[in-house]
Amino acid sequence: MTKQTKVVVAGASGKMGSEALRMVEKHDDLTLVGCVDLQHTGMQVKEVEGLPKFDAYFYDNIDTCFESVDADVLIDLTSPKVGYKHTKTAILNGVRPVVGTTGFSNEELKELTELAKEQKIGAVIAPNFAMGAVLMMQFSKWAAKHFPDVEIIEKHHDQKLDAPSGTAVKTAELIQEERTQKKQGHPDEEETIKGARGADFDGMRIHSMRLPGLVAHQEVVFGGPGENLTIKHDSFHRQSFMSGIKFAIDHVLHLDELVYGLEHLMMD
Repeated sequence: MTKQTKVVVAGASGKMGSEALRMVEKHDDLTLVGCVDLQHTGMQVKEVEGLPKFDAYFYDNIDTCFESVDADVLIDLTSPKVGYKHTKTAILNGVRPVVGTTGFSNEELKELTELAKEQKIGAVIAPNFAMGAVLMMQFSKWAAKHFPDVEIIEKHHDQKLDAPSGTAVKTAELIQEERTQKKQGHPDEEETIKGARGADFDGMRIHSMRLPGLVAHQEVVFGGPGENLTIKHDSFHRQSFMSGIKFAIDHVLHLDELVYGLEHLMMD
């Protein structure tokens, strides 16, 4: 009989969360034991229209959920403030978090990393769980050795709260590791409308677009004498993130520390 991993999904009523429920349903080695969401408190998942037919219940806070169910893994797909609390609570309760929430501060990431190390428990926080997006970030890091002039254009749906996206920030950080620092553009450049040139990250520019109809898209555009190199990734459906979440679940069970970025697991 296949050993099952007991999963809690936070943000289960959202578009990403409901997709995660469908991912759990498809895998025989996963079983849903609870959901955390402000909606549907006290209801079983199967009672909510459009969600899989699970017997697991909705809880309105993470503490009550962990007191009520025995869980191995928390999938958190909420917001930065809530996701930070959920991740910390999970680690303290011996539950391994797999977190797709972006927007954590460096101080929060440091605290969570140290806490996971103290508790000797695995955790995965990834700015993007789409495998193609992770490869896009790694290819961009490689290209930055040869093309130091670069701009990032990220496009997301208009309900996204943070800008720039966690993926764009992570991409810029990876590029920064390889790129010779420089201030791009003309030295006398002037924005006649503030913000026209986008956010300034170590001299490179990040542009955020928010529109209905988009899901998650990013272009990393490098410029050189007489040529451009564009590395692009598009997520057209939230299914694109589920293979990465399942991949992270399989790995987090064998970790004793926090890993930030799916690429570190993909390189093993």
